[in-house]
Amino acid sequence: MKRPLALLVNDDGVNSAGITVLREELSSEFECLIVAPNRERSGIGKALTVGSIITVEKLTTRYGDAYSIDGTPADAVLLALHKLLNEKPAVVVAGINLGPNLGIDDILNSGTLGAAMEAAIHGIPSIAVSYCIAREFDDGVVLQALYDPGLRLTAKIARALAKAIVDEGMPEDVDVLSVNVPGYRSRIKGIKVTRPSKKGYPDIHVTRDGGYAIARWDLTLYPEDSEDTDVEAVRSGYISLTPLNLSLTSRAQNTKRLQHLVELLRPLIGREFSPQRHA
Repeated sequence: MKRPLALLVNDDGVNSAGITVLREELSSEFECLIVAPNRERSGIGKALTVGSIITVEKLTTRYGDAYSIDGTPADAVLLALHKLLNEKPAVVVAGINLGPNLGIDDILNSGTLGAAMEAAIHGIPSIAVSYCIAREFDDGVVLQALYDPGLRLTAKIARALAKAIVDEGMPEDVDVLSVNVPGYRSRIKGIKVTRPSKKGYPDIHVTRDGGYAIARWDLTLYPEDSEDTDVEAVRSGYISLTPLNLSLTSRAQNTKRLQHLVELLRPLIGREFSPQRHA
């Protein structure tokens, strides 16, 4: 019996320990294909490469083929779906990100989440998986993480979720599942379904070489929030399972305040912009 196809994407680069371990674990249940950037593309969100040529290199590994692209994680998803694959994946797993993806700021900035969102837009069940270790941004692929038992656990969680989603479908009104697993120094207490923290980043830049840079990323950067948020779940030692959907539309479309704004704008629309009446 043919196994379902899982597309694996990340923003840490095709040689990252995270996507390597992810493929090792998912290969027991899925046919896996990696399509990923050829270098670190963290913090790029769902950006696409515009005005430049995206080169694609096919790699052969002991676990099968992979494609290294000179583009973004969202580019990787689109190229996989429209240029590289002969069939639609049953699931897309983005990660394993080496570092947290917590709160609205991270969701909008993360290339890992950007890839998962791009896949979800195309109707593919998607999981974004992050392992919340502290991250230095000059550490390359973090090869030592290959031997981290917490990273292995994160990959097992990704495999179990991917299999459940393929077998049973996504939960109602959920397009992307964002999973954050506490780092290796934490004793995991359990799993919580959470909402994203809406508190923004504090001062995250340090002075460097005459300018400013983000040099390190860890849980200490996230402001405190209520216990039902992804940030506080992970900080308290729980795996955070955050359901996301693609609807960016507020449910408050017909409120009096919004209608007032509509009426406020009407006088600005002159006759030259009004529909012409013909005799």
